[in-house]
Amino acid sequence: MHRPQSREDALTVLVADLAADAQLVDEVVHAARCESPGIARMPWAESRRHVAALLTAGFAAFTGDGEPDFGPAARFGAERAALGVPVAALLSGLHAGRSRILEIAIERGRAAGIATDVMLQALLKLDRYGTRLERHVVGGYRAAERELGRDQRDARIGLLRRLLLGEDDGTAADPGRFGLRAGGTYHCLVSDAADPGQVRRLEQAVARCGGVAAPVAGLLAGLAPRLPSPPPATAALVVTTPAVALERAPGAYALCVTALQAAAGAALTGVHDVVDLAGETALAAQPMLAGFLSRGLLGALDPGDDFHHDLVSTALAYLDAGQRLDRTAEALHLHPNTVRYRLRRLQELTGLGEPLTVLDTVRWWWALRSWPAPRGPEHRRQFMS
Repeated sequence: MHRPQSREDALTVLVADLAADAQLVDEVVHAARCESPGIARMPWAESRRHVAALLTAGFAAFTGDGEPDFGPAARFGAERAALGVPVAALLSGLHAGRSRILEIAIERGRAAGIATDVMLQALLKLDRYGTRLERHVVGGYRAAERELGRDQRDARIGLLRRLLLGEDDGTAADPGRFGLRAGGTYHCLVSDAADPGQVRRLEQAVARCGGVAAPVAGLLAGLAPRLPSPPPATAALVVTTPAVALERAPGAYALCVTALQAAAGAALTGVHDVVDLAGETALAAQPMLAGFLSRGLLGALDPGDDFHHDLVSTALAYLDAGQRLDRTAEALHLHPNTVRYRLRRLQELTGLGEPLTVLDTVRWWWALRSWPAPRGPEHRRQFMS
């Protein structure tokens, strides 16, 4: 005979369910981005990473007995400062996310039949934790702001927003104040660095080269007459362009952002020139076409079939190896007959055959790289941002 679940047990189950719900993270991120344009300019994946860490720490604090860990909150505040998010926008996003969590908790508590007084006590506890968390977020923000030097940084942010995005509120500094001249040419760079220490080191490296770097739309960006040599050692990803005139800087910046997304998808770090990322960047700029190719050429494959995944990885390795059977087998640590069999089965299912022209190779390689067609968080983000 099972013991009836106590009121406290029901609350514990509710909190555990919330903590395990990945969709809750998306709900909170969406609420924060809708309420705060400053947060909405940040990359979705960055916002989601931080919200997931904050929620994990919050649920652990709710069910634990010791002092809560506010480290993720302080780091969140510090990274928002490093990326130039105004504190008002940060607080607006925090409040919106906090309200959404309370709404969801109330809805699910009622659905679970949890008594009103139990829910009220839980919500009061959650609200007290939220107040303390907010203080630590702001504390981390202010500490990083002091470390990074706010006054000069605000001027650099305004200047780069004008030069790279065309946004001008009339207060942007004269480019000459930071050594940028109308007749000069400048390398554009964009980085996904978010740690305040990394951001500061990259900003300083660009400044030593006679350039200017600051957060722009949630990413560290910069213009420099020459690039640091040797490239700065960094765990972050940095993408650069050849030098261009200032009037071409917006296009160079847009190209860097696309290349950065492509390089991040390949888990690259360090400094990379867009020339070396040309193929990946061109393909990343057409996600809809990638989906069409994947479905059109590989529609007979089943994403739930492990063997079909083996076929795709083998075909990719084969194309990357210059369509050499021996090199493919060596790269995959397989017998050449196994590679040959998999390629034959893929040909039977999809029509992939030989010989392949250069354009045929590009189409199949792109389709294989995109399979299965994207339907994950980045696809959802297009409709939630």
